[in-house]
Amino acid sequence: MEEKSTFRISPQLVLGLIIVVVGVLFTLDNLELIYARDYLRYWPALLIVYGIVKLLQPEAHGGKFWGLVLTFVGAALLIDKLYFFDFRLWDFWPLLLVALGAMMILKTGRAGSRPWKAQWDTKTIDNDSVVNASAYLGGSRRNVHTKDFRGGELTAVMGGCDIDLRNASIAESPAIISVFAFWGGIEIKVPQQWEVSFEGTPILGGFDDKTFHQGNEARQRLILRGTIVMGGVEVRN
Repeated sequence: MEEKSTFRISPQLVLGLIIVVVGVLFTLDNLELIYARDYLRYWPALLIVYGIVKLLQPEAHGGKFWGLVLTFVGAALLIDKLYFFDFRLWDFWPLLLVALGAMMILKTGRAGSRPWKAQWDTKTIDNDSVVNASAYLGGSRRNVHTKDFRGGELTAVMGGCDIDLRNASIAESPAIISVFAFWGGIEIKVPQQWEVSFEGTPILGGFDDKTFHQGNEARQRLILRGTIVMGGVEVRN
């Protein structure tokens, strides 16, 4: 039976359409058919469209939150372009701190729903099964040797966390680590048989997976979830 393909409006699709529209406008401007500046002054509408699409996506991990932010910023800038009121984006930069703090609070509030957290009451675990580390204006380093690694929580604010998991193993995949890096960095070393994936939102930051695998052995899964703001998270062997 032939499988039907489904059409889905994704943020990547909308971003591609936005780039196409801008390219067409500049082409028509070069051909002196239109004056592109008359249309480009309404560019905040593109932020609104992109933000709404992010809001409609089923994925979590910060996508809906930043979709709301983009929609609000785009609407405010568009109203300013239409001369309804004077809007200066720089006046609202402290809201970024409010947003980051709110994300950290919500992340803490959801701790009870984490898979590794839920198993604490039913199984006896050693001290290395869950790794929690924080670095504020400093560094934190930890070596983990457990055979039943569950995950944990890593926070780096203008500092760095260095976690060595090369001597650890995961009894029940996946293990989940919640990460938050703000003007800081997190480095995680994992065994070659581990498969690592990142589910999160980098904002002026990045995630770098430098792991490699040998052979076709069954891989244990490690999932990193969280937010990276003007910082970095790196995973290597």
